[in-house]
Amino acid sequence: MKGEITQSLGAWVLFTVDIQPACLGLYCGKTLLFKNGSTEIYGECGVCPRGQRTNAQKYCQPCTESPELYDWLYLGFMAMLPLVLHWFFIEWYSGKKSSSALFQHITALFECSMAAIITLLVSDPVGVLYIRSCRVLMLSDWYTMLYNPSPDYVTTVHCTHEAVYPLYTIVFIYYAFCLVLMMLLRPLLVKKVACGLGKSDRFKSIYAALYFFPILTVLQAVGGGLLYYAFPYIILVLSLVTLAVYMSASEIENCYDLLVRKKRLIVLFSHWLLHAYGIISISRVDKLEQDLPLLALVPTPALFYLFTAKFTEPSRILSEGANGH
Repeated sequence: MKGEITQSLGAWVLFTVDIQPACLGLYCGKTLLFKNGSTEIYGECGVCPRGQRTNAQKYCQPCTESPELYDWLYLGFMAMLPLVLHWFFIEWYSGKKSSSALFQHITALFECSMAAIITLLVSDPVGVLYIRSCRVLMLSDWYTMLYNPSPDYVTTVHCTHEAVYPLYTIVFIYYAFCLVLMMLLRPLLVKKVACGLGKSDRFKSIYAALYFFPILTVLQAVGGGLLYYAFPYIILVLSLVTLAVYMSASEIENCYDLLVRKKRLIVLFSHWLLHAYGIISISRVDKLEQDLPLLALVPTPALFYLFTAKFTEPSRILSEGANGH
């Protein structure tokens, strides 16, 4: 009789475990409500709080890991975008005879640097130049809103949260600080030092920023996950194309043409830094002794251009294009 009761109780326990509702959805999890020693009580299946993501057992766990090197390189790429665009439009609208371009370049660098520092300080943990994050496992981690389950095909369980905390939202915070600092500092500087420009041209670089910041924000909101995996190749391709366009537009056909002006050397070294940044991002420096020699390829595009420029003659192509031939 005792054995039958024990078997009945065991079957009842198994039955109660089996009938507990499963936590559906790829990103739905159970939040910890109470913990006392080894006792943990979790709530119903739903969205995880900010700063947490689900584990394999469908429990919401805090993001306590340090960002990987690739994560920092991605954040660096997103931080460089507004700075490069600032410099481009400052150079575009300043004119060749303007002495204000250098001061505006320095101010843009200061704005973006301060925005990056402030963003790190206000992120969790607050007050230190350090962030804690969750590991990026797959592309869908960036688009959790697309994976809300519908158990009965009628009611949707909303489990949208930042599974890649804080790589998604920290970029928006950084752009907001960049915009605020630009509006506080740049107009005063331009008004003081941009005397060589007309009144209508002084603030055009600022107006351009008011256009490209919303574009960058939408780009991060929609394509953040795609950029995370593609940014190393984007850096390499764009840096190669812009270097070739700049050298051909400047009619650089030999080493002497390259060394005759300091500005050309600055542009060349800047592109070399971008080449190195892209190579490091692709290799991720997993095996240091194998990946570092790849940096020797950094000067290759410029050397290839100089060696083959005499066959293409960029100056002749530009003159014919100007004459309409």
